[in-house]
Amino acid sequence: MNTLHTRFIEPLDVLILRGNKLFGDPGSYGEALVPPWPSVAAGAIRSRMLADEGVDLTAFAKGLVNHPSLGAPAQPGSFTLAAFHLARRKADDAVEVLTAPPADLSVVEDEHGKPAARLSRPNSLADGIASAHPLPLHPVLAETTRAKPTSGYWLTQAGFERYLNGKPPAPEHLLKSSELWRMDERVGVGLSVEQRRADDGKLFSLQAIAFKPGVGFLAGISGATPPESGLLRFGGDGRGAAIRAIEHRPPALDYAAMAQAQRCRLVLTTPGLFRQGWLPNGITPTGNDYRFDLHGVRGRLVCAAVPRAEVISGWDLANWTPKPAQRVAPTGSVYWLDELQARPEALEKLASEGLWSVPCEDATRRAEGFNRFTFAAY
Repeated sequence: MNTLHTRFIEPLDVLILRGNKLFGDPGSYGEALVPPWPSVAAGAIRSRMLADEGVDLTAFAKGLVNHPSLGAPAQPGSFTLAAFHLARRKADDAVEVLTAPPADLSVVEDEHGKPAARLSRPNSLADGIASAHPLPLHPVLAETTRAKPTSGYWLTQAGFERYLNGKPPAPEHLLKSSELWRMDERVGVGLSVEQRRADDGKLFSLQAIAFKPGVGFLAGISGATPPESGLLRFGGDGRGAAIRAIEHRPPALDYAAMAQAQRCRLVLTTPGLFRQGWLPNGITPTGNDYRFDLHGVRGRLVCAAVPRAEVISGWDLANWTPKPAQRVAPTGSVYWLDELQARPEALEKLASEGLWSVPCEDATRRAEGFNRFTFAAY
């Protein structure tokens, strides 16, 4: 397996992290996306690598230069963004990953505003209850009292480790987004290309993100050696961010126990760009039987918790054109597998490769960090 180089990216300014909604027309509003798509980090790091090596960017964009690890725009090389997370620097200078609650984890608040996390479990529906859900089990949140889920919380790394081991995070493992960043509303002016001045009546607004000190992103790169320090142009308008090499301990997973139990969960840590929509690559549906077979890991998909599909796109700098808009399974989608047949080494290899087939469905998006996931206990 390739060595994983971890880097901490810390903003030096507000960031413009645009989502997939058009804006720029008079009166439009550009919403921010936190964390942004992993392609934002992949593009910033690759651009810095090309600049450090003095590569002619115009020639590279035209495919006239083939970089040893980045390849060419049409044929990516070995560079892969293998991990991308919101993160924060702690008092001892260690960096911990922060994770939005996955789809099977619900956060509620009591009358005093104290949060509590609750896990959904796969269950069969009672007789007389019908559903369009095609899988045999449904993710059910069993509660003794009614409570409305709340949003805006993030899991600390310790809380995410508890979740991966099948336990709900404790209240001290939950952080409000207001502790990590605040919104900074900005006003923009549409420009006339022909007259090279502001266009009349073209005012729009957008959200910028002002991160708290020490809050940024963790990026893991395999197949290449990224810069160890310095600056990046990050997000919309090329705002400044510092990058530095760090040592990071990922959550500990007991692959041997999963293989012995013959069941596990797959939890998306970046958006899933799958051939069959919400179904991960490697799934073969036969009637109501959904079989998973990928990189030596086999099992039966019995349950899934997948939020509403999202759409990704982006800007292709090499061809100076928008990237195609594609529907994805959102980060945090969860898939339960039973009848698992895999050696611990195969589970670890699949986690390092991501949910991509051989040959890869989209080498460009693979390099940009999509289809990454982690295993969790079931």
